[in-house]
Amino acid sequence: MESLSGYYIICGFSRTGRQIAKEFQAKGVSFVVIDSEFESVQKAQSQGYTAYQGDATLDESLLKAGLKRAICIVAALPSDGENLYTVLSAKTLNPGIRVITRASTEEALQKLQWGGADAVISPYITGGKGMVAGTLRSQILDFLDGIISDSDRPLYMEEFLLNPANCPFVGQSLQKAKLRSQTGALVLAIRRLDANLISGPTGDTILMSGDTLICMGTAEQLRSLNQILGPINSQQLRRPKNN
Repeated sequence: MESLSGYYIICGFSRTGRQIAKEFQAKGVSFVVIDSEFESVQKAQSQGYTAYQGDATLDESLLKAGLKRAICIVAALPSDGENLYTVLSAKTLNPGIRVITRASTEEALQKLQWGGADAVISPYITGGKGMVAGTLRSQILDFLDGIISDSDRPLYMEEFLLNPANCPFVGQSLQKAKLRSQTGALVLAIRRLDANLISGPTGDTILMSGDTLICMGTAEQLRSLNQILGPINSQQLRRPKNN
């Protein structure tokens, strides 16, 4: 593990952790797994993953897994309490690391956010909302699913960071920049440097230094956008998911 850097750490190799590892492997993302159970570590290693046996709630285990060299940690442990301890330890040892975790209740979700998690996912809440959306807005979901699953022309999502050193559109409005007409890609949202999120930006929205553009389009469209905006480092385009 000492030779690795800029990778992800998955804490817990239960059903959630296994699915995350599967997705990371498919996308070519470098990662290591931590789990306290020897059998889980063996299972991870048998699938070709780098795995380490240890308690992810302990500082010692996180440091041995190379927390200070990692760029993101995913806490997918069985209980909210374990995930909270992991979040607190990770942010204390490496304040700059991105922390993603799961929560089983709304109360736990809030506490994990207060504890420093950058993103908290609640499978039960998200799943419930998705089922309601499928019930009440089935035609919209069917339409989106038809676009996303089209094997001939799939859609992807990507993030692009605006750097005034190499982006000529900083200071211009979206209408003047004509990103859509130049590339065909759609700007879904803009994250300002102060973390303010602008959903559905209009033509009058000004592009500012440090903005992160969240865009959707085909691989060809996003590659065209890549040439003029300068993307955040990512290894593979990501298909959007409709939950």
